[in-house]
Parts: sequence; C-alpha cells; structure tokens
Amino acid sequence: MLHRDELARGGIQGWLEEYGKKELLRILTCGSVDDGKSTLIGRLLHDGAGVFEDQLTALKKDTSRYGTTGEEIDFALLMDGLQAEREQGITIDVAYRYFSTPKRKFIIADTPGHEQYTRNMATGASTSDLSIILIDARKGVLAQTRRHAFICSLLGIRHVVIAINKMDLVDYSEEVFERIKADCVDFLAKLQLGDVHFIPMCARRGENVVGPADSMPWYKSGPLLSYLESVHIASDRNLIDLRLPVQLVLRPNLDFRGFAGTISSGVLRVGEEVVALPSGKKSRVKSILRGGEPVEEAFAPMAITITLEDEIDVSRGNVFARPNNAPHLSNAVESMVVWMNEAELTAGRSYLLKTATSTTPVTVTDVRYRMNIETLRSEPASTLGLNEIGRVRLESARVLAVDAYAKNRHMGAFILVDRMNNATLAAGMILERTPADEAATRGRVAHDAGQNLRQQVSKVPESARWKRTAQEPFTLWITGLPRSGKSSIAFELERQLFERGHHALVLDGEQLRLGLSSDLGFSAADREENLRRASELARLFNEQGLIVIAAFVSASQSSRERARQTVGAARFLEVHCDAPLDVVEARDTSGLFARARAGEVANVTGIDHAFEPPLTADVVLDTTHTQVDTNVTRLLEALAARGWIAKG
Repeated sequence: MLHRDELARGGIQGWLEEYGKKELLRILTCGSVDDGKSTLIGRLLHDGAGVFEDQLTALKKDTSRYGTTGEEIDFALLMDGLQAEREQGITIDVAYRYFSTPKRKFIIADTPGHEQYTRNMATGASTSDLSIILIDARKGVLAQTRRHAFICSLLGIRHVVIAINKMDLVDYSEEVFERIKADCVDFLAKLQLGDVHFIPMCARRGENVVGPADSMPWYKSGPLLSYLESVHIASDRNLIDLRLPVQLVLRPNLDFRGFAGTISSGVLRVGEEVVALPSGKKSRVKSILRGGEPVEEAFAPMAITITLEDEIDVSRGNVFARPNNAPHLSNAVESMVVWMNEAELTAGRSYLLKTATSTTPVTVTDVRYRMNIETLRSEPASTLGLNEIGRVRLESARVLAVDAYAKNRHMGAFILVDRMNNATLAAGMILERTPADEAATRGRVAHDAGQNLRQQVSKVPESARWKRTAQEPFTLWITGLPRSGKSSIAFELERQLFERGHHALVLDGEQLRLGLSSDLGFSAADREENLRRASELARLFNEQGLIVIAAFVSASQSSRERARQTVGAARFLEVHCDAPLDVVEARDTSGLFARARAGEVANVTGIDHAFEPPLTADVVLDTTHTQVDTNVTRLLEALAARGWIAKG
C-alpha cells in the first residue's frame, strides 16, 4: 500500500493529521461511449492503492459474471455499480470515488458517455477542477467528445487532460497519437480552456496510468497520476471577491444573532465592513465562528457563522460582500443553459431559479440561440430540447445578486426547477449582463461613427469658461423610486443655488421624456438610452461651466455607474432619495402605481421593474420623514464640504 510508510512513521493519528492537510483535487472523467472511462478509474484506484482486498476479491467474482476482458480483471466494474450498467457495460449515473496518495487527495467522478445522459455529465463537471476527456485511439474525436469538451469549457474547468486510450489496439502508434492530438488542438482552440495536457495510454493494462509504459518509449512526459499529483490548482480559487451567501439565521438566545453560510469566494476578517445585498445595508463583522470556535479570518470554502456590530435585516438568500466589490444586482440575467428535460424550454415559461442559497421565480423572456456542438457556432432557435445548450434571457420580479460565471463559479451558477413538481430542468451559467443584441447594436453604431466623425476641440478652454461663470461645475445625480421626491428637491436646490449667484439647471426625467427622449419607450434598452442621453447632456453642460442637477429614477447600479463615468467621477455626486414603495404609492396622485398593479401599464419601477438602491451613494436623503427644505440644506452642506460652493 502507498500509505504503509506514512502509517509506520506517524501512526494513525499522525496519518490523519497529514491527510487533513493534503490539497484536494476534484476530477471529472468524460468522453464518448466505451472510451474506457470506468476502466481508467478502476485501474487508477487499483494501482494507486485505492482498492482493498475484499473489494478485489469481489471484483474478480464480478469479472467472471459481467466482465468483458476475458480472463483479465475488468476494472470498469469498480465504477459501474448499477445492475443495468453491469449488464450493458456502460455508465448511466454519475459515480464518485475517493482516494489519496502521499502527495494529494482526490474525488473522481465517472460520468456517462451517452448523449442522452449529457445532463449527468454536466452535473459532475459543475464541481470539478480538472477534466479527463478520453478518446478511443481507433475512433478519434467524435461528436460526444466535442460536446463534453464544450461543456467543460462552459463550466469553467481550467485544466484538461486528453487521454488517448486503447493505444494497444493501434499498435501503440505515435503517428495515430499525433494525428488525434492535432485534431484536438484544432477543435480546442475555439474553446476557453487554459491548460491542456495529452497522454497516450492503455487503461486496461495500466500503461501510462500510474506507471510509465515501456510500449510507448516515444512519450516522455510521464503517466497520468504524476500529472494529477503535480498540477497547480491553488491559484484557481477566487480569494479576491468576498461572497458569503446566507444559508441560515441563528438565534439560539436573545443575546446572539448570527448568519451562517459557506464562503463562496474571497477572505473575510473580523472588523471588516460588509454590505448585505440586495438591501444595501452596511455593518462591520463583530465575530467569526467556525465550528463554534472564534477565528480572526475565514476564506472559501469555509462554513462559518458571523455576527455584526449593527442590527440589520438579513435573511436566507441574502449575500454579504464588500461595499466596493459587490455582485451585480439585477432583475434580468443573460445565461447559457444545458437543458435537461424532455419537454422543451420555450420563451414565456416560468420556473424557479436556484443560485447559492436563493430561490426566485423567473420567466424566460427570450431564447437567443442554441449551440451547434459540431461547429461551435450559434444557430437561431426559439426552443431548447433535451441536452441542447443555448443562451437565454431570464427576468425576475425580485432583484438577483449574481456574478458572471467566468468571474465566480459559485455565484454565477444556477439551476432551473419546475414550479409544480420540483424537478430540475436545467443547469445554467450567468454571462455578462449586457444582452448580446444591445451590445452588438451599440458596438456597430460606435464603429460606424468612428469611421466618419472626428472629435472637435473648442478654442475656449474649460478653465476660462469656469472663470467666466465664477463657479466650479459639477453634476448632482438624484436617484430614487418614482414619487420619492427627486424633482421637488432638484428644483428647490436649483432655486437656492440661483439665489446664491450660481448658474444651475435641472435635467428632469419626465421633462426629458416629453422632449429629447420622446421617441423612447420604457423597455430596458430604451431606459438605458434615455440615461445615456441625460449623462451626455450633463457632461456637455459641465464643460460649459454650468451646474447640472439630474433627477432620474435610474433604477440600476450599472446605469448610474455609466453616468458617473460619462460625466467624470471627479465632478459627480450621487444622491439617493430613500423612500419605501408604500410611501411613494401613497403620494401618487396620477394613478401610475394603481394602473401598474392593475396590469394596465408595464415596466413601472417598483412594481414590475426592479429598483437597485445605491450601495455607496454620496448622500442619502430620507424623503419619508424629512421636509424638502431640510434635505436641500443637507445637499448644500455636502456641496460646500467638497469645496464646490461657498459655505452658508
């Protein structure tokens, strides 16, 4: 046994301590039917000392009954545990095995090769660090090989071993190996796979599995196990972006209120400031408990409980992050999904979306396209069938706190569940938030404009304009729900600045809609375009030396951030008119909210269009209990504190 020397040196207690310190590598095996996946794992377990004597005895008996290798031991039977698998000689379900060597411990998943079980393969891939894609040397690259390689790329597996198996059946030909390798390189070049390693082997005989193969002296890079023990995965973990989804609120007594969960990514320390999403409430970490014992810091993937210095409303499904490094808050996401159900996915259907610890009803608003696995090209589609992969847009009535899957595998992964029978229908990966059609349209317009237009430069410098107006220009961007008091505060602030001798103007959302943006509707794209026009106007007015007070709902964090970038962060002040939905509804004399609740109008922020409260607003105004004059005084003080206007 490989561990015998370790046991002799330190005893069982010492061996257990050393085992706990070993790095864990999660491995996926995949490929087409009968490429030798189960045999490879069985041989790896046997030769790597992962099979005990009683298992070996049972394996020999099973070989005589179910085996397909003649008198030799059929190592595939170590993995194929279902009766149907043994009778057919194929893998149906995902099977997991655990083993270790003196250098590392492993969890290895044997997944099915049949196309009809692609969903099982995607399940195994979702938690893997490394993928072993087997190829039968006689058959070369097949459609299912491409499908599994694409799913590995889609699911963010960064390390891939291409195991070209059954080399004994092609006389251990180096030419065959190089030809298949060249075919793989051409195909894999289209995928986002970082580390790809090729190994020729004969899994049935154990050649290049644990030990080297004398039959292939032309291969110099070492056997599979050596690579598995040495591949570097420590840098794959995301230790930058703190994400702690809340799984449970613990309240064992009146003096303790803790929030339990598993850190998805990042590092958390006692005393650090955190923000709870989607509420946006901030506090500091008072203590961190791991296994009931206090610790000063924790990191992914630790399961911990934290307490906060302040009493804020946090529940299951909320996410803790750092104030300046938070996940996206949105009620719409773009995603790639692997569809796993006989009934087709179609636009307009509603499902439950489960991501991290949150469960939210969502609606499929658009099927963008499906992927052709053979060509890796997208094809127009209105539905997705069983085992098909495509891009879809999902919208939720509640705000989702998510990251792109490429940035954070835990926060960017989800499943879709049937709302009636709770069956899992799809596995999904969240993409960047800008929809493909909008991004393409904006990119095309910008490219065309760049071909024909030139940036003109005024002969009057900005400093001269500012000197003429005797003021420093800036943009005060006021955001909040409809009827939260934005316009009232904006116009009163404009009046008081005018009385102080300043040149200021108001850009109001409703005024813009009646004029410059009268051609726009209230779709997501039109809302973004309206705010783009407003921010460009603010920038132009600032360049002329004027103070701009912009009052817009600007419901998304991303839209406000784009406005800040357009105007310039150095002269941009974000103000949040904070009033809850029930208050603004009570103020509504035009009947907007009532018509929205009756279904007469759509896309009303707060009803069927989510509002993302600012996470780091420069000024937050309580417009429920505080009068307009008092809030304007607060704004004047904030402007004076920045040196933009004179005090008093």
